[in-house]
Amino acid sequence: MQLISKQIYNKPQRKIKIMQFGEGNFLRAFVEWIIQDLNDKGAIDAAVAVVQPMPFGRVKELGDQDGLYTLRLEGIDGGKNVKKSQVIDVIGDCINPFTQYDKFLSYGKSEDLEVIISNTTEAGIAVDPTDTDFTVCPKSYPGKLLALLKTRYDHFHGDKTKGLAIVPCELIDDNGDELYRCLTELAKINNMDAKFIEWMQTANHFTSTLVDRIVPGYPRNEIEEIQKETGYIDNNVVKGEIFHLWVLKKEAHVQKVLPADKTGLNVIFADDIHPYKQRKVKILNGSHTAMVPVAYLCGIDTVGESVNDKTIGKYVHDFVFDEVNPTIDLPQDQMVAFANSVIERYKNPYIRHELMSIALNSTTKFKTRLLPTLVDYVRIKKALPQHLLFSYAALVTFHKGKRGNEDIALNDDPAYLAKWKELWTNFDGDYNKLAKDALGWKEAWDMDMNTIHPEITAKVAKYLKAIGEKGMRSAVEEFVNG
Repeated sequence: MQLISKQIYNKPQRKIKIMQFGEGNFLRAFVEWIIQDLNDKGAIDAAVAVVQPMPFGRVKELGDQDGLYTLRLEGIDGGKNVKKSQVIDVIGDCINPFTQYDKFLSYGKSEDLEVIISNTTEAGIAVDPTDTDFTVCPKSYPGKLLALLKTRYDHFHGDKTKGLAIVPCELIDDNGDELYRCLTELAKINNMDAKFIEWMQTANHFTSTLVDRIVPGYPRNEIEEIQKETGYIDNNVVKGEIFHLWVLKKEAHVQKVLPADKTGLNVIFADDIHPYKQRKVKILNGSHTAMVPVAYLCGIDTVGESVNDKTIGKYVHDFVFDEVNPTIDLPQDQMVAFANSVIERYKNPYIRHELMSIALNSTTKFKTRLLPTLVDYVRIKKALPQHLLFSYAALVTFHKGKRGNEDIALNDDPAYLAKWKELWTNFDGDYNKLAKDALGWKEAWDMDMNTIHPEITAKVAKYLKAIGEKGMRSAVEEFVNG
């Protein structure tokens, strides 16, 4: 079999109107799939230039296949089990800005460019004050985007009609507003011209979004079946579930150049995305993050195995229904229906969602996905959410870096990993001190969590001790059944 490429697939030629920061599984299985649908149904006619946000990534592999790859969607649709594959042909260029910086900046001069889309993980939208040399590729995503916008401003002499629709998909609150804030702060750090900053703020169109689709990534266990079915080799196959939801805050220009709600997909332009966001982040993403260290340290590797495990399944169910749902100000019938749908999605027999893929940047994910629930629960209930605190103790234990005799491939910000290592290196058997130090880590949590409730430190210490002395399986079984 041949590698998929333009030699065996008739790829349409389209103008590059969209630049996408991020080449990972999610954007390829979600946003690019939506763009494909918009193209196929004539709502737009646009190709995507994919920018690799980190020095390492997949743009070379995508380029080797002329930007073509297969999306495999599997799940339950209308009560029927569905498996379907399609070629996504929207990628028109693949750029590594660390080695192709001039090429990257040249897109700032493009008359065709209209939209910026990004998903650089929760840690991606942040100011790096060391991004001050724009003669080389900036390290951060805001730095790269700022360099592109400055090039565009200079090339078009501040023409306000040349602003872009900027659509971040990172899973943080008000991601459009936060990206706007980071760009403004970084521009001021670099003493950029006030007229440019005003152009950046007013000529460009920022919107906040919520995204939802489970994307396990490369289907290693099914690749032979897929290649036999398709008749070609594809090293960039990506697998996702059938379910999808994209909620974007209404912004007239964004709706004009990216009419993603016009082809019948589950895309919503809403006046207020916060209720959708809170529900999704707290329930789906929050239960993922709560589940990972508990289930993984029990010897489980996937989401499906986790919820089908009697103990872990009950743990996740009770966490969602007893501790998350009460913190969300939506009708409880809607909350129950959504929570049940999430657990049903976790049980999708076609999805093998690796826990370790969710564990990426788990420190930041705790802060964004679980800490708000902790704070809200204490405020509303005047009590502590026990499942959430057990998960926190599991997270601390997870960062010891061992599952039995096996090393855990921790993948997080190096500064965070260094701090976790320091906490465990200094551990002398005093679980109360370990809990206090971990909860008091202000650089990670932006607060001292010891102050949330007078009993939180002792409770986390209790769970750390149970896990440390009995092992995760015995500790969680005792917790769930106790």
